[in-house]
Amino acid sequence: MRELTYTSAAREGLAEEMAKDPSIFVVGEGIGPRGGNFNTTTGLYDLYGPMRLRDTPISERGFVGLCTGAAMTGTRPVVDLMFVDFGLDALGEMLNQVCKMQYMSSGRLKMPIVIRGCIGVGNSSATHHSGSYYPIFTHIPGFRVVLPTTPYDAKGLLKTAIRSDDPVLFFEHRALLNTKGPVPEEEYTIPFGQASVVRPGGNDCHMTVVALSVMVRKTLDACERLAREGIDVEVIDPRSLAPLDSATILQSVHKTGRLLIADETYGPSGIGAEIAAQVADAAFDDLDAPIRRLNGAHVPIPYSPTLETAVIPNSQTVEQAIRDLLDE
Repeated sequence: MRELTYTSAAREGLAEEMAKDPSIFVVGEGIGPRGGNFNTTTGLYDLYGPMRLRDTPISERGFVGLCTGAAMTGTRPVVDLMFVDFGLDALGEMLNQVCKMQYMSSGRLKMPIVIRGCIGVGNSSATHHSGSYYPIFTHIPGFRVVLPTTPYDAKGLLKTAIRSDDPVLFFEHRALLNTKGPVPEEEYTIPFGQASVVRPGGNDCHMTVVALSVMVRKTLDACERLAREGIDVEVIDPRSLAPLDSATILQSVHKTGRLLIADETYGPSGIGAEIAAQVADAAFDDLDAPIRRLNGAHVPIPYSPTLETAVIPNSQTVEQAIRDLLDE
């Protein structure tokens, strides 16, 4: 099977959907002739022109509001925020209009809008360009929240997002954008709410790790080292957080008896706390040890490369967290 980068796979999915459906258009800063800050729309302007690849001023609330109205009329806008941090300027539109319009109209109006952007820590981007914020949106009813990890997932989930009649938040971690992986040439989509068991454990597997976004790669690196010592770890990538595939997580915990949740974002009130609560509620008798969480430090993200590295988990801290939980 051919290999594509994460960005190329997602861009191919967008291009395929735009070719099929003329109601799809993209707005954002620099997504026209320049192709986006992260090459999310490179080459598409030549195919579809300024009416469907619309560069915008720095006015997130304005163009998110514009696309909210456009989605209500039946078009399918894709909002490219560049950095998800910039979407915070549009929270009023997102939390009071985008996610509530279907309810407020008794289902008469749909909201087929995709809001995508780069998340995560890296490249000394400091505190205004390193946020993730997905726990905020999983708290709000009405949103679909998606975290693709591989090029395969990026394409399949983006196609599902564009076709959805619900608002979808599509979060792409900066450290994954240039990673490569197999992507089929044939048509495919990936449904929301279907986790991926990226490293299946055996019948005597020692523990489960639920890893989110970039932490999947770091966890797999740690598990390869641990496997040389006979430590067998099952790794689950939820891929979507709203809806969340709790059944796959519970099934794994039933087999292993131990659960670690690895997430680069902050621990307090995070998605890891929600996953832990659901497992404790539904699978308490399966647990042989307390549920543990591994998160980034609860501090603003520093600019200094050395300090930046110090505040996020890496494969070594994942490995140590697994060892510590096995000792419980």
